[in-house]
Amino acid sequence: MTDLELLRQEDCRWDLVALGEIMLRFDPGDERIETTRTFRVWEGGGEYNVARGLGRCFGMRSAIVTALVDNPIGRLIDDLVSQGGVERAQLNWVPFDGVGRRARNGLNFTERGYGVRAALGVSDRGHSAASQLQAGDVDWERIFSHGVRWFHTGGIFCALSDTSASVALEAIDVARAHGAVVSYDLNYRPSLWKDIGGTAQAAAVNRQIVEKVDVLVGNEEDFAAALGFELEGVDEDLLDLDPALYDAVLGRVLDALPQVKLAAATLRQVRTATTNDWTAVCRSRSGFHLGPELPGLEIYDRVGGGDSFASGLFYGLLQGHGIERALAYGVAHGALAMTTPGDTSMATLAEVERLVAGSAARVER
Repeated sequence: MTDLELLRQEDCRWDLVALGEIMLRFDPGDERIETTRTFRVWEGGGEYNVARGLGRCFGMRSAIVTALVDNPIGRLIDDLVSQGGVERAQLNWVPFDGVGRRARNGLNFTERGYGVRAALGVSDRGHSAASQLQAGDVDWERIFSHGVRWFHTGGIFCALSDTSASVALEAIDVARAHGAVVSYDLNYRPSLWKDIGGTAQAAAVNRQIVEKVDVLVGNEEDFAAALGFELEGVDEDLLDLDPALYDAVLGRVLDALPQVKLAAATLRQVRTATTNDWTAVCRSRSGFHLGPELPGLEIYDRVGGGDSFASGLFYGLLQGHGIERALAYGVAHGALAMTTPGDTSMATLAEVERLVAGSAARVER
């Protein structure tokens, strides 16, 4: 049991609305950022990826709240969002000043890594349109009056600027008033926090937000780095992750945050950039749960795996499944998303169901 009180699907326009930045990802394929001459482009963003996965793979009605600069780059991102099937609950278009002095669209250059060479991300997102959103810029009452079952945001958006967290808090208050479940992915990124206070500032910002959420998500290190809940007994390289340790730390999280009904964490043990051990755990008020374990999972592109876990988990919960089934959807969807390029999921629900059922990757004819 999760104790989540979900609005009825037939009474709501959207199953999930997310708040976050959408960037244009530049992918050099098998080459390096600094030596390639060609890039493929995708859209992506930690919070947006959850909405897209929920719609694209699981067939649920999802929408995004964000801002873009009104130039051809912004229009390209918007077109990619349309292809992904995500509605715009509110998209604020910011006038282009000709060079991006006042606002710009975020860019993200990402290498996939291979073997002993780790994946590498280089963001170019300062002064982005989404980072300049302020409280009062979004008509949350209008959005939630349409009926929203689930609202999602996260630590990436809240790290973008001094005003981002206040936008998230404003949204969460209205979401709760209208009966939506609220989730938050800690998603700690050292590059976003290193110049504005590091882990201490991250914990201070996140603490005021997570006190108001129902579902909290992170990875094997987020609860320590982004929230200050240290995990004892784990080696520095995170190569020997004992699920029992996460039972303890997630239990402490629930004890400290009485509003949170469920806390989940992905556990990724990186053997090489292309071989990971992958699973997830969850702690609810009724107990601790370990998801399916996928040792030696072959990775094509790890970026977005955690976001796809979140969308699979949320799908299971929105469908009324128990925690173990919802965890299985999350683990399976995250694993499949990492078999294709780009931040976002290309998996189908049938593929997720087969993996949840334990089927092998035999050819489908």
